[in-house]
Amino acid sequence: MSGLRIGITIGLHHAGETLWNNGIKQNAVFLAEALRHCPQVSHVVLVNTTQVPVTPALPWDLARYPTVSFEAAKDAVDVLIELGGQIDGAQTDYLKQRGVRLVSYCCGFEYIHAMESVLFRKRLWGEHLFVNQRYDDIWIIPQVANISRSYFEVLRRQTGRIVPFVWSPMFLDERVATIPHVGEYQPRPGAKRLSVMEPNINVVKFCLYPVLIAELAYRKQPASIAILQVTNADAIAKESLEFITLMNQLDLVKEHKAVFLGRHDTPTFLAEHTDIVVSHQTENPLNYFYLEVCWQGYPLVHNASLCADLGYYYRDNDAEEGARRVIEAIETHDAQASWYREQQRALIGRYSPDNGPLVTEYAALLDELMTRPIR
Repeated sequence: MSGLRIGITIGLHHAGETLWNNGIKQNAVFLAEALRHCPQVSHVVLVNTTQVPVTPALPWDLARYPTVSFEAAKDAVDVLIELGGQIDGAQTDYLKQRGVRLVSYCCGFEYIHAMESVLFRKRLWGEHLFVNQRYDDIWIIPQVANISRSYFEVLRRQTGRIVPFVWSPMFLDERVATIPHVGEYQPRPGAKRLSVMEPNINVVKFCLYPVLIAELAYRKQPASIAILQVTNADAIAKESLEFITLMNQLDLVKEHKAVFLGRHDTPTFLAEHTDIVVSHQTENPLNYFYLEVCWQGYPLVHNASLCADLGYYYRDNDAEEGARRVIEAIETHDAQASWYREQQRALIGRYSPDNGPLVTEYAALLDELMTRPIR
């Protein structure tokens, strides 16, 4: 087998859509880069499934990552990987008649989204849900497998498999090019500025545990912490009586050492306002944010088990252990900052699109896929 032509779907909402509002489009580009390294692949294109026109305003290199409409791609691919944009039943029929293999690449927390939609009456798909049951394979990245794998498999009537997570600093490098010191961590004397940057849009990445960890660290060493900054939290700090009441129990708040801010650009906020990042996740034990923080050399206090060797790891929901890791970062990080950054980058290399074992695994997945009968 040689010369596979692969399409990876995205769903554009407007012609100049940013890559920073979520990781889905970044994931598509990173996967494209990894598949380009597979020996049996001739070329890879990104396939937009919406009616938004593809223009040079898109924030990626269109020469390196050609981006086309479904209509332009449907007769020119051997494999279509549905990642960021869904095709419909008629489009599926067309591809199947051509002998195209169709893969569902699962990189979102769809079970959680569905659960929240049902329980909290958050409209997600209404009466127009289309569950495609003709995938030839389901590829699931590790961090969503635990909570969503069975959800995918039962509804799509196909067994899924866990595939390598892919990440590259390519977009981060572009973003930090104009920031002093290219946005890398710079040791700074004095009390430390703690930042919590969880999105606070669902239970997966919520700021409460990082705030509690910061509170415990502050109680132990108040002179060592200058401020706690919680981004993406201005709305809940103004509108949620429960959140306000909880925060008012904390010494950090009582002593005016905490601020609750709006949305900020991550690399810029790190470079201008941050010494230590404190994070927490539920069922999201590996994500781009952690890799971006560690790649830039910032101490990351986190509980993400799939990358426990990165940053300053604490287990599960153990706030005491998290506080100890914060204090460890306060006391030791600056003396080893350069070594830490280089060590983090070496470890993160396992996720690189050109990592040998990663490419080998994707090549094997493609080989096996092409031996399967068309569904």
